[in-house]
Amino acid sequence: MELDVTMRHDHRAGEKLFIDYAGQTVEITDRLTGEIRKAQIFVAVLWASNYTYAEATLSQQIEDWIGSHVRTFNYFGGVPEVIVPDNLKSGVTKACRYEPDLNPTYHDLACHYQTMVVPARARKPRDKAKAEAGVLLVERWILGRLCKRTFFSLTDLNRELLKLLQDLNNKAFKKLPGSRKSRFEELDRPALKALPVSAYELAYWIKATVHLDYHIEVEGHYYSVPYTLVKKQLNIRYSKNTVECFQHGKRVASHVRDEQRGGHATVKEHMPVKHQKYMEWTPERFKRWATKIGPETLCFTETLLVQRAHPQQAYRSLPTTEDH
Repeated sequence: MELDVTMRHDHRAGEKLFIDYAGQTVEITDRLTGEIRKAQIFVAVLWASNYTYAEATLSQQIEDWIGSHVRTFNYFGGVPEVIVPDNLKSGVTKACRYEPDLNPTYHDLACHYQTMVVPARARKPRDKAKAEAGVLLVERWILGRLCKRTFFSLTDLNRELLKLLQDLNNKAFKKLPGSRKSRFEELDRPALKALPVSAYELAYWIKATVHLDYHIEVEGHYYSVPYTLVKKQLNIRYSKNTVECFQHGKRVASHVRDEQRGGHATVKEHMPVKHQKYMEWTPERFKRWATKIGPETLCFTETLLVQRAHPQQAYRSLPTTEDH
């Protein structure tokens, strides 16, 4: 049974994309263990054409939420002006029509694609009617056909979903001329904003206070910031490849991501002038100085260098010939 949704002519093309999860899930069975996992069904519907996208994910966590958005934009070949998600906890922490409190990663995604997120308000059915109608359609026309199928991987399930989705979008309307696909080509596709040149790279945001050694910690690694920011709280954006530090919206430091726990990434210009000279020193240089002083000093120097996770951490404690 197909649910036709009447399309009003005042729905501006390319303006809104409604997003929700279906209430129904689809089982995925592990071939080896027989363990069954329930896949969530992500549904996105364009306002003017009712053109629909759907995919299966294994959770509603922010990583899956963001990935589904990226694949949705790629499927449409463009970006709408506004995204209207249901009040999903992983993406929206406070539902408000004009000042939505978004998960910072979700906000980051919206900025990358130059779109806006306006969450549907709780207990306001008109805000999410289009999404709910799209979900109902996917449940009846697609998921209903899959309920007796057995799937052994998320890839297999999504491959079948895509086939049925194409059938759905190409199916002729009963009360209107054309199909979702033809209406999409006529209305929404020309009005969508172009995809950005580079794909979105998943990034996380945290707050961190600058330590006395002018470094902040991100998952066990330490990154320098200008020493004048000691004891200040910064907003940190980190992805697989980069770590960026912001104060009042201005970037104050940027580093290549390093996942070595206990390691340090230090930029010379971030250091006070009196500390910058340490960047030119090496463990071998300290050992040479220690040798000139005596064997006991050399032993003490080597012990300190070994005890510290990063040799530079010991430099201020080590004697040099400049001290004598």
